[in-house]
Amino acid sequence: MATDKQFTVAGISKLNGEYKVRFANDVMRIKVLTKSGHEDIRLADLEKSVSKLEAAQTLLGLDEFQDAIAQSTISEYIEDNTPKAPAKPVAKAAPKAKAVKAPGVTKTAKVTEDLDAPF
Repeated sequence: MATDKQFTVAGISKLNGEYKVRFANDVMRIKVLTKSGHEDIRLADLEKSVSKLEAAQTLLGLDEFQDAIAQSTISEYIEDNTPKAPAKPVAKAAPKAKAVKAPGVTKTAKVTEDLDAPF
C-alpha cells in the first residue's frame, strides 16, 4: 500500500452485489454509505488508529464478521494487499562449454602432370 493513513473504524458493505472492506475515522460513515446505495453495512470501532492491513486483520477476529461472506471478503482483501516479499535472485549456472568441432579437413589428391602419361 502506498499510504501511511491510519483508521479507527473498519468493516464491510455491499454495493451492487459486491462486498468490499471499508475504512473510516468515524462511525458516521454509515450515513454516507447508505446515501450511496450500500447495503449490509457493518462497521466496527477499532481500539486504536491502525493501517488498512492491520484493521482488516483485526476484523477477521471480531464476532460480527464471522460469517462466510465477511470472512471471504476480508481474507481476499488481506491477500491482495499484503506486501509481497521480493523474489530472491536465483543464481544462474555458468553456461556449459560446447564442444566445438574443428572444421573438417578434406583430403585432396595430389595431382602431378606426367608428360608421358596417356590420357
